Amino acid sequence: MKRKKKIIIYSLLALLPVCLITTFCCNSIITQSAKGKLFTDVTAIPYNKVGLLLGTSKHLGNGDANYYYTFRIQAAVSLLKAGKIKYLVISGDNGHKEYNEPEDMRADLVAAGIDSSLIFLDYAGFRTFDSIVRLKKIFGQDSVTIISQQFHNERALYMANKEGIAAVAFNAAGISGPMGLKVQLREKLARVKVFVDYWFGKKPHFLGEKVIIPA
Repeated sequence: MKRKKKIIIYSLLALLPVCLITTFCCNSIITQSAKGKLFTDVTAIPYNKVGLLLGTSKHLGNGDANYYYTFRIQAAVSLLKAGKIKYLVISGDNGHKEYNEPEDMRADLVAAGIDSSLIFLDYAGFRTFDSIVRLKKIFGQDSVTIISQQFHNERALYMANKEGIAAVAFNAAGISGPMGLKVQLREKLARVKVFVDYWFGKKPHFLGEKVIIPA
């Protein structure tokens, strides 16, 4: 039994360098692919008819405000009010009745003075991959301004390129400290999963009827 445990431990140790190298390579490819496409200055970012606001929960599990959410709302408002996008697609999780990222975000955008007629909701953006694919297949967009934090934008930009979407991204403010570190570590693994998904030909959970966004 002890010999078997040793073999398992040695096997795992042997795989560790491979996992680390794989994670490093996936992260580097995605980071490099976003070069020249990330913006933090509203005046510098080019115009796109449509912005894609990537959803997240309004509150943390303990009930505190989620500042990733707050900063994404602020970023979307600044782009719309500056005329850098005309319409906004909010794509997020609506997995059950009591949890609805797109509806929460729309309500806060309207409260910030955004015309609700400029907002389109994608209730099936369960993952970033789904949001990007559905933007093209359901909302018919070949170009877009993605709105989220930088780490998330980099991954979304890689997917947009894979899907034939000409995309730039506007970086919402980030978060430092323990929460920021936890999210950044999770992002490393999420980037590896991007390559796994494309390798196995992953498809969105749902597609459905097309949505027409006016000119």
